[in-house]
Amino acid sequence: MVNERQQQILDLFDTEEFIRVNEISDALKVSAVTIRKDLSFLESKSLLYRTHGGARKQSSFAFEKNISEKEEVQVEQKIAIAKKAATLIQDHDFVILASGTTLHHLARNLLDFSKLTVLTSSLKVGLELCDNEKIDIIQLGGDVRKSSGSVVGPFSETILKQFSCNKLFLGVDGIDFDFGLSTSNAMEAHLNLLMINSADKVYILADSTKINKRGFGKICEIHKMDALITDSGISAKDFATLSDMGIEVIIAD
Repeated sequence: MVNERQQQILDLFDTEEFIRVNEISDALKVSAVTIRKDLSFLESKSLLYRTHGGARKQSSFAFEKNISEKEEVQVEQKIAIAKKAATLIQDHDFVILASGTTLHHLARNLLDFSKLTVLTSSLKVGLELCDNEKIDIIQLGGDVRKSSGSVVGPFSETILKQFSCNKLFLGVDGIDFDFGLSTSNAMEAHLNLLMINSADKVYILADSTKINKRGFGKICEIHKMDALITDSGISAKDFATLSDMGIEVIIAD
């Protein structure tokens, strides 16, 4: 059971993802020491997550999941994001498609092109596009990550460095304003950074649950992306923060 003050703390998270200790202290007019004790108690009940200087409504860490698990999460949002991303690809583009379930959905939407070149680290994306005679596929090789159906490692990195593309479509596990763009696998994070360096324009495909999350492997700072394609679940605050950074936020209906 939580007491009245602790419930008031929980109520504050109805509108905020992260709140600092001093902000809670000022709002409830009690000492920071008392608030820290309350936060520790609430975390022990799995009602929130303590972080340095404050607390979050949800854990800020994105843990690695098997691709079969990911395929069952945020399905409608991923399909909508993929369809929106497909409208940004034009005939004769040279595009990089990274790995992930949203990118697999994107591959399924690459239709009606007279000529397109796709470079990909995803085995599923490569197989999806094989039957399309209008799309040339360059499949990166390397160490296969069975959990994601993709390749990573020095072989894939060496191949990637031989190409320059005009657009990159990349899925991430986390978008954190302090930590940057990240994924749950360090080797994949390094390959993703090389993809970013090989593309003229970087589109990040991520549903809104990925915002204010961070994975184990940092890819790069947020400003490296040109546009974020996400769903309407993004908060007005996060939308404004990204826009102020000069990043285009595209909402998939």
